[in-house]
Order: sequence, then C-alpha cells, then structure tokens
Amino acid sequence: MDFISATGQWYPFEDFRAHGGCREAQTIGENGSTGLRELLSKTERFFGKLLDDPEAAGEQVPIQTILDALRFVSSAGQHEAFSDFIEHVESHAPPFVVASFETQQEAEAWLKTHPSPPAFADILIGGRYHDVVYERETDFRRLPWNRHLERYLAWLKRVEPPVATASFATREEAEAWLTGQPTPARRTWVMIAREFYLAAYYPNINHRALYPLSMASVDEEEEEETESP
Repeated sequence: MDFISATGQWYPFEDFRAHGGCREAQTIGENGSTGLRELLSKTERFFGKLLDDPEAAGEQVPIQTILDALRFVSSAGQHEAFSDFIEHVESHAPPFVVASFETQQEAEAWLKTHPSPPAFADILIGGRYHDVVYERETDFRRLPWNRHLERYLAWLKRVEPPVATASFATREEAEAWLTGQPTPARRTWVMIAREFYLAAYYPNINHRALYPLSMASVDEEEEEETESP
C-alpha cells in the first residue's frame, strides 16, 4: 500500500478494484525477479487462505485490500518498480519522488497537460519537495510545497550523525563528482566548503541531488519550540 501511495496510483488502484481486475488477476505475473515473484506468490497464498479462515472474521476487508494490492502490482507488471521501492525504503533514502523539475513553470506545465496525474505523490521542484494534489472528480490540480525533506534530514541527522565520505571545496566539484558516478549510492554524506550535504540518488527517475544539512535546522527549531513548556 505504501508503494501504491508513494507512486501516486490511488485512482488506478481504485479502478482496478471497482472493475473486477483484482478478481481476474488471480496469480502473480511472470515479469520481475524470480525471488520477488516467489515471495509475492507466497504472500498472496497466505492472505488468500487467511481470507477464508473463520478466525479472521471481521478482518476480511483489510485482508482483501492486501490481496488486491498484490494483484494490482502483478497485473501492471510493476515487479521491478516495486522491488526498487522496497530497496529505497530499506536504505532510508530520502522520501520517494515520481518526477523532478528545475522550475515551478516546468512543473505546472507538466501537471496541466498530464492526462492522469499521480495523486498525492511527491515531486521535486528546484530541489524542494512538493505534493502533487489531484482530485479526479473536479480535475483540481495543485503543487503545494511540503516539508518532507526537512523532516527527513532532521530525522537522519539524529539516527545517523553525518560522517562525510568525500570532501569538496565547491558545490560545482561535488556536482561533477556525483554526476560522474554511473550508479551512486542512494544516499551518502559529503562535505562541501565545511558544510555537510546529503548526496542523494533517485534511480526511478535517474536524478541526483545535493541537500545541505542546514535545511533541517528550521524544522528542528520548530520542534524545540513545540516541546518547550
């Protein structure tokens, strides 16, 4: 369900369920790694049996939702994307994004012309996180700024105090280093002019980014104010 949410696929998932696609896709598809297919098949069989278990009475709705989600991923042939998302989450990489744009104008143009925008997913605009807000019934579309990145950096600073794996005199040098790597780590700390930055890589959109740790300071200050008596 996190994968469906992060990739902005709530409406396609709703349609899949409403049109009976989940009943037709009774088995996990053949694309994707063998290990992942076997794991999804095993998971589907487990929840399929649980659905008919008398002891699970009252839990049929959430169980059926899980089954539908598994079959949705299979029917759409998204095993590789799902596997990539799992790796992204397990590596504690920055919040998942579905697209990146240099300017607000580029992002607005993309959203305006998109036939079916992702709903409630994250995108990057000029290195800042924004929500994609899309309401299909009214065709309402907006790109409000959010603080997902700032909160993530504040959290990462607490759980993994920064230790630089590389050091650079200028941001240009760091960007050249990051761009020159064919498959960078999803995240690593670097030092630029004596300031910590998080070097991040989003393989799903082949995007590289450098985030100054100072971006977390505003969120930390507000958190301290909230906790103070």
